[in-house]
Amino acid sequence: MMHRIGIIQFCASDQPDENLAELTRLIEQAVAKGAEIIFTPEVVNCLSESRQHQTDVLCLPQDDPMLSACCDLARHHGVEIALGSLAQKTTDPDGRFVNRSYLIDAKGQIVDYYDKIHMFDVTISATETYRESAGYKPGTRAVIADSVLGKLGMAICYDVRFPHLFRGLAKAGAKVIAVPAAFSPVSGAAHWHALLRARAIETGCFIVAAAQAGKHGASVGKSRETYGHSLIVNPWGKIIFDALGVLGVSVVDIDLEEVNTARNRIPSITHDKPYTGP
Repeated sequence: MMHRIGIIQFCASDQPDENLAELTRLIEQAVAKGAEIIFTPEVVNCLSESRQHQTDVLCLPQDDPMLSACCDLARHHGVEIALGSLAQKTTDPDGRFVNRSYLIDAKGQIVDYYDKIHMFDVTISATETYRESAGYKPGTRAVIADSVLGKLGMAICYDVRFPHLFRGLAKAGAKVIAVPAAFSPVSGAAHWHALLRARAIETGCFIVAAAQAGKHGASVGKSRETYGHSLIVNPWGKIIFDALGVLGVSVVDIDLEEVNTARNRIPSITHDKPYTGP
């Protein structure tokens, strides 16, 4: 049950065409290295703090050139792509976007999609605040998709702070959970590794977290910086891959039998008990 996965660490700008060209190059590198499934970070098409710029450059899902191109790449190379997320327009009356993750199969078909549920509405410091819900409509459903790795749970970035979502995915059959991200450097340094290790330990799943990294070019508005450190954590909570601050693509072999081994040793996902209160 060995599988070779590709994990991309990326520094997206606010220009979708530029990002697509770079993502295509990295996907093709992962294919050349033998990846069966390739994981990308969050919002790989456009990382922007300007809602007006997003309105100008983002597309509805059916018109999105990055989604279409990734379907073509998957079909051409016979590889699955866990497209961490795309920022996309909706027909919602309030004009908010979605932060949407896709699993694309080796025939280039969309298996399923997941809209980020938990919105990053935080004040990290006097100079670093985020109100994701102002621009993005939260999702309402948890998603498991059939992949070459079996049942793949789908989450995005801030979701990692909500363990009940991960427990639900694991209890529904997920053995691998994707956590694409664009994490803040401040909270990343404090919490990123600990949170991902905890989610792996609690669920007995592999956690695959492809991340944005570095200083992001912004043609409009304020630029952002992200933490990087794309991680793969095994079901026992051991970090088996850390991209640190290095951009590019890496391939890692994982053995899904480790899921059964970890869950047999400590079968905590079967030990839920009813309780009252508090």
